[in-house]
Amino acid sequence: MISAGYGKECVQVYKKMRKSAVDESIHRLGCERLTQAQVRKLDWAEFESKIRDWLAAAPIAFRTIFSDERLLCDRVFASSDAIRESCFADVARDAAASLLAFPETVARSKRSPEKLFRILDLYDAVSELWPEIESMFSFEATTAVRSQALASLLRLAEVARSTMANFEAAIQKDASRSRVPGGGVHSLTRYVMDYLVFLADYELPLTDIFADFPFQAQSPLPESFDEALQATPSLSAPSSPSADSTTTSFESSPWSSSPYPASSAVGSISVWIAWLVLVLICKLDGKAELYREVALSYLFLANNLQYIVQKVKESGLRLLLGDEWVARHGAKARHYAASYERLAWAKVAAAIPEDGTVTAAVEAWERMRGFNTALEAACRGQAGWVVVADGGLREEVMSAVAALVVPAYRAFYKRSRPVLRVSGAASAAVVRFSPEDVRNRIYGLFGGSMGSGSSGDSGTGSSRGSTGFSPPVGSNRSE
Repeated sequence: MISAGYGKECVQVYKKMRKSAVDESIHRLGCERLTQAQVRKLDWAEFESKIRDWLAAAPIAFRTIFSDERLLCDRVFASSDAIRESCFADVARDAAASLLAFPETVARSKRSPEKLFRILDLYDAVSELWPEIESMFSFEATTAVRSQALASLLRLAEVARSTMANFEAAIQKDASRSRVPGGGVHSLTRYVMDYLVFLADYELPLTDIFADFPFQAQSPLPESFDEALQATPSLSAPSSPSADSTTTSFESSPWSSSPYPASSAVGSISVWIAWLVLVLICKLDGKAELYREVALSYLFLANNLQYIVQKVKESGLRLLLGDEWVARHGAKARHYAASYERLAWAKVAAAIPEDGTVTAAVEAWERMRGFNTALEAACRGQAGWVVVADGGLREEVMSAVAALVVPAYRAFYKRSRPVLRVSGAASAAVVRFSPEDVRNRIYGLFGGSMGSGSSGDSGTGSSRGSTGFSPPVGSNRSE
């Protein structure tokens, strides 16, 4: 047709037919352009379904439909670069730009913590497609496609940073004053750590998003946490974000050669995660003060910190926070547990004479009766406590308490029984517990709490109610 002088008509027919074919192919993928008004009418389940559809469709669109269309244009119009570029631009530009506008539409919707994971899924998807976008739509007539891709990335990144800042603020604002029964794991602890475990799966996009935004604490912590703050050097001297980092020109785009910068600032997101955990621990420290019994407040801190440490150890958070962080906070949990041991069992230990020495039947009788009273009071008072929810730490605490009480009581038991027997049956009756009985009472107390770790949520208004949180939505990574 071109050689016969019908070049203009050929191009017009080609554009019309191929654009129709491309639009039909995109439509079959289930993608539709939504206005902000339409987005506002969708509930989250419907909106999330459309996001999933887009995440499945976008790679097919750019790596198959648009890629094949570019190859077809290059082959049909191989004799003219100008015609080839013009045809591909008119055939694919609008569909590609429309497809890439969807992530920006999502980013402009109402924000909430649970939407962050889908925001990161979209950011990750567009970032991974950037090399194909840059290569296929490289000429002037398709600048709008590249510009839309960058606009979506920048908008998604801004929303991600803002959502994480809001997440921190929500932890700080948690106002629940209900005590978790038995000093168990607080629902705020469970929610925040589940959220952070999900975030750990997004290390690469988060690293990219925060690359030009060095960590800066959003709010001060109590003075009691100065030591913890200094223990993480990267947290001790926060720097301000660069004034120029909020804008990125197309020419200097960080995505110009790869989805992520070559020099990944992994430390930046690690610091953010460490800070959020520290904010949570600070909040838990305040909640511990709600307990009347000091021993129970330490048990609450031990249970919650050990839960945090275990979550870090079992997830990708360990790679971000490091073994040193795990060791330091594990030691802190054991320190809280030791404080519980000392305070909860101090009266029982004090009721036993030093070295088990007794010189008279009256002294032995009074000491034994005092021990019985102290042991029963300790067991009765702790019957409803979640005596260390974590199995490993529970074994350590159980052994430590038994070592504190049983050997000393055994020595006292052996020396007092002969003295009391000489005084008569009435005096000997005060000996109610053998050393094995004492050990069994202690072990039974700890063993009886093994299944009650989940009761912590029932006595506290769900942290989601007090913070406006809802459960972390299953991310694209976890499906």
